[in-house]
Amino acid sequence: MAGDTPVRYADGGRGEQVVLLLHGYLESIEVWETFAGLLGRNYRVICVDLPGHGFSDWGGREVIGIDYMADTVAAVLAAAGVERCTAVGHSMGGYVALALAENHPERVEGLVLFHSSPNGDTPEKAANRLREIELIEAGKKELLARVNPGKGFAGENLRRCAEAIEELSEQVMLTEDEAIAAVLRGMARRPDRSGAMRKFPIPELMIFGRGDNYIPVAAAEAMAADQPQAQVAWLDRSGHMGFVEQPEESLAILENFLAFVRGNG
Repeated sequence: MAGDTPVRYADGGRGEQVVLLLHGYLESIEVWETFAGLLGRNYRVICVDLPGHGFSDWGGREVIGIDYMADTVAAVLAAAGVERCTAVGHSMGGYVALALAENHPERVEGLVLFHSSPNGDTPEKAANRLREIELIEAGKKELLARVNPGKGFAGENLRRCAEAIEELSEQVMLTEDEAIAAVLRGMARRPDRSGAMRKFPIPELMIFGRGDNYIPVAAAEAMAADQPQAQVAWLDRSGHMGFVEQPEESLAILENFLAFVRGNG
């Protein structure tokens, strides 16, 4: 249990420095399996099934809010005996990492947005979420399973990452329809945390992919310019799933940042 929510999490690796890996929308801790194994050679790694995903409960909420997810993660860290960690959030997980840093600052010593954004939804993005809710409510989840996972990868990586795409498609089908709609409502209603991110007194890193279909290069560059205090790293051959598409390169970027966090502790 994490607070009043039954939560599945994995706690492995070795080392005094703790890394928290938070997955994205319609993913689960399985998405981190290979990357967490690489990272765990030198760090303690905690992965959490966020509420409504994987094997974690969500209490039948109409809205699974980002702040509620962050509170649940904070309860997991407390249960695991973790005082401070570097929070690494992929896509939606980045929204949760930001909320964790703002609402539970005592738990976070470093922040990484991995293919994510501190900004609120644009009108276009909010409309897309509403369309996805309509698809779910119409019983057409299989359309999300067919389209969304592949869109997360750069075109050049589709064939090489076919197995990972299939696993992500299966995860979509395993996620309860009501939970998907509740998560979409939560993401659409989340606050813009770009101002808060500029004020966090901790090291920050943003990792972008040059082939990202969800965060195009121009949008990523504008985001980086808006967050001058944050370090920025690029994966030249990745889309929205860099830790799957370029795991070794992603690991090198993250370990370099973790050394920086340790030096600032």
